[in-house]
Amino acid sequence: MRGAPEESVAFPLNTRMWDVAPTRTFALALHGGAGGRIEELSSEHRQAFEAGLASAYGAGIAILEKGGSALDAVCASVEQLENNPLFNAGHGAALTANGTAELDAAVMDGSGRAGAVAVSRYAKNPVFLARSIMERSSHVLLVDPSEQLVADWGHATVAPDYFITEARQRQLERILGNELTAPRHGTVGAVARDSQGHVAAATSTGGMAGQDIGRVGDTPVIGAGTYARDGMAAMSCTGDGESFIRGVVSYDIVARMRYLGQPLPEAVTETIRAELTEKNASGGLVCVDGDGRVVIAHNSPTMFAAFEQDGQLVLLT
Repeated sequence: MRGAPEESVAFPLNTRMWDVAPTRTFALALHGGAGGRIEELSSEHRQAFEAGLASAYGAGIAILEKGGSALDAVCASVEQLENNPLFNAGHGAALTANGTAELDAAVMDGSGRAGAVAVSRYAKNPVFLARSIMERSSHVLLVDPSEQLVADWGHATVAPDYFITEARQRQLERILGNELTAPRHGTVGAVARDSQGHVAAATSTGGMAGQDIGRVGDTPVIGAGTYARDGMAAMSCTGDGESFIRGVVSYDIVARMRYLGQPLPEAVTETIRAELTEKNASGGLVCVDGDGRVVIAHNSPTMFAAFEQDGQLVLLT
């Protein structure tokens, strides 16, 4: 069965940005996905999404407050989001055109190490599998790893139907029925700078609802949906994956900083304009630079995110 056609972008692409100066020696920001127009969230649903974002933020910031690494922090935050069926990652992932779940994830730290997995079917938390690829193999990207490999590396394994929820099945039915008002995209991710000055990023997704079997988006493509470089920045992206791949979006931002000397907010603005908005593509990202400055930006109508500003936790839903 072929996947549903790509949803056309019919809304104004106006970039929104939050630029947060560092107030501590460490910083964390995370996202729960960006997308097109969705039905107004009920108060109950909004509270559930906000609780999920807050829980994920709490898991990561607790590590940083104890002097832990940026890599540990982003993985802890993403783990929480993968376990929450509200978000398109892990349990509750978007489904392919034939109703199965094919998960992607990536991690990268500021030293240049990276690991990624595509079409993951058995790892309960793909973010940890991606980290093991980085730390325990000579590879960067593995596709469709076996259940045995996941178990051999000490990760919890699950049956493929663990990832499937009734809500995602209903979403797929609407999409395959050409009700394209249903949101199709979604990704989770986190970025951090630790008190030692290192940065890291982690991203995880179920992909695009109704996608063709074997489709891989930007999440596990280092430099597209995930990137980190000490002294520069770390970022995790969400949105129209193919456009993030074509524009090498996360690396393009760092390249602007590295070679043009642009500060993070300017680099983000210019990349979103050139690689997304001018190409009628939408999405968003969370970033942190080498000094702990946090930038959250999106040109999509919606984006879920969590970060601190003026000592207070900010939740975008």
